[in-house]
Amino acid sequence: MVDIAITVLSWLLLISGGFFLFVGSLGMIRLQDFWARLHAASIIDSAGAGLIIFGLMLQTGLTLVTVKFAIIIIFLFLTGPTASHA
Repeated sequence: MVDIAITVLSWLLLISGGFFLFVGSLGMIRLQDFWARLHAASIIDSAGAGLIIFGLMLQTGLTLVTVKFAIIIIFLFLTGPTASHA
């Protein structure tokens, strides 16, 4: 029962991350102002990639790969806002 709940939660995270990536990429194409496009790019980086990596963390279980995913998430959340602000 727990395996099914983890699988469903991970797929929800993967699908919602894909949704954020899709909406952010549409925003980068459709928005007219440079600052609005930059905001769409930061949504792709923070929300989309973060949710997908969290979903992948649930899929892999407690392994060394999960630790590597956690390091990637920390790196993304530290550098993403800095790059958008700069």
